[in-house]
Amino acid sequence: MGIFQRLARLIKANINALISKAEDPELQIEQLLREMNEQLIKAKKQVAVAIADEKRLAKQWEQEVRDAKEWERKAMVAVKAGDDALAKEALNRKRQHAELAEQFKAQWEAQKRAVEQLKLALTQLSAKIEEAGRKKTLLIARKKRAEAQKAINETLAGITEGSAFGDFKRMEEKIDQMAAEAEAGVELHAEMSGSDIEEKFRRLEAGPGADVELDELKRKMGILPPVEAAAPATPAAAQSDVSMTDEQLQAEIEKMRKELAEEVPAAAPAAEKKAGA
Repeated sequence: MGIFQRLARLIKANINALISKAEDPELQIEQLLREMNEQLIKAKKQVAVAIADEKRLAKQWEQEVRDAKEWERKAMVAVKAGDDALAKEALNRKRQHAELAEQFKAQWEAQKRAVEQLKLALTQLSAKIEEAGRKKTLLIARKKRAEAQKAINETLAGITEGSAFGDFKRMEEKIDQMAAEAEAGVELHAEMSGSDIEEKFRRLEAGPGADVELDELKRKMGILPPVEAAAPATPAAAQSDVSMTDEQLQAEIEKMRKELAEEVPAAAPAAEKKAGA
């Protein structure tokens, strides 16, 4: 029964305490289950030996019973033959085998009770080991969840405003600064290349657009007064506004030259006077 006591102590041990002391709880649990199964195999062998002893005692008891009956039959043969002395000897042998049969029977019955107890204990131990195997899966799952939670907690503890979040914020500000510098560069290039002026002229030439349409809608709704028709221009005036003849253009140029010549002599004495001073 020593092996069953060791198995009972092993199975009743606090597995959680062993896990906390082990370097690798999962490997430790596997090792414990291997040891349990090894002890269970040994226990099965001992139970098998006990069962074999029970069967041997039963056979010896049955043999002694048969021997006692056989000597009783021989005693009857001697009595029939008129040999009382031989009959007595046969009866003595019968009594010896009968006594041995009773002893073997007592031993067999005791062994049979022991075997029944061993079988019951073995069944219980096997069930406990199977339960430990099922519990192993739960314990390993708990271990993995604990490891995952620990890793998450360590990660959250490491992410502080002064570390990862701070770095992320600095990178965001740096990207914003780069975008602002790129936008300023585009505007500066547009101003220096004249494209900005051209864009303004394009907007100016495009006209009021939506404003004109809005005024027309208001006039249609009666909110604004209608536009008064302008007086038609005379053909001569319209022609003069549209184009000039070569003679008129030449006369205009000569006029501008004269005005320029009159302005230059007037400005020269003032310049000489300033230089002499």
